[in-house]
Amino acid sequence: VISWNGIVTYGAMAMGAPLGVVFYHWGGLQALALIIMGVALVAILLAIPRPTVKASKGKPLPFRAVLGRVWLYGMALALASAGFGVIATFITLFYDAKGWDGAAFALTLFSCAFVGTRLLFPNGINRIGGLNVAMICFSVEIIGLLLVGVATMPWMAKIGVLLAGAGFSLVFPALGVVAVKAVPQQNQGAALATYTVFMDLSLGVTGPLAGLVMSWAGVPVIYLAAAGLVAIALLLTWRLKKRPPEHVPEAASSS
Repeated sequence: VISWNGIVTYGAMAMGAPLGVVFYHWGGLQALALIIMGVALVAILLAIPRPTVKASKGKPLPFRAVLGRVWLYGMALALASAGFGVIATFITLFYDAKGWDGAAFALTLFSCAFVGTRLLFPNGINRIGGLNVAMICFSVEIIGLLLVGVATMPWMAKIGVLLAGAGFSLVFPALGVVAVKAVPQQNQGAALATYTVFMDLSLGVTGPLAGLVMSWAGVPVIYLAAAGLVAIALLLTWRLKKRPPEHVPEAASSS
């Protein structure tokens, strides 16, 4: 379920970037805005008749207790999300600074790699464990971000973006399945919501901070810095695997 959420989200991004360019050239910014509003309205109409989800019975844990059990996994997710943030927000400026065309296609490559990886490896987490998958993904994402940061030709940047998308693809579900097992079943919804907040906060902070770094050191540096943050996430996940919290059985079983 977690994987399919990402598939449809980033599948929309893969289609949205080139379609947005087409609609902008066809009818300008106003036409593009109206189309986006129309799509959002259709989504609302489709969501209204959906049945409500029944809450699990049982005494819920306090928010502080849930946060205490999932925050390490959330921190790893937040650090890895910086790579996605700098690509989604600054890839156009990166291409413009290099004097290249094709920024929208690069974003499409990222999204296609993201969706494709989830479709190609749907059972990877169940087979080798969430933490193992996360560490593999971090390694691939680091290579991709480094390639973008040092790119001197458009093809290097495109390969880097492709690898970053493939690497980031399974990070959320891989860490998420471990995080939700840290709490009783009746609290897993709260655990997933708390875990997701770390990604949202990361994306909210990445833009302004990366903008400051970019104005001081140039656009390529933000991709190198993001690779460093993902490397910290890799080390954190390795520590969680070697010294797992007592309340997370999956972390120990995946070693």
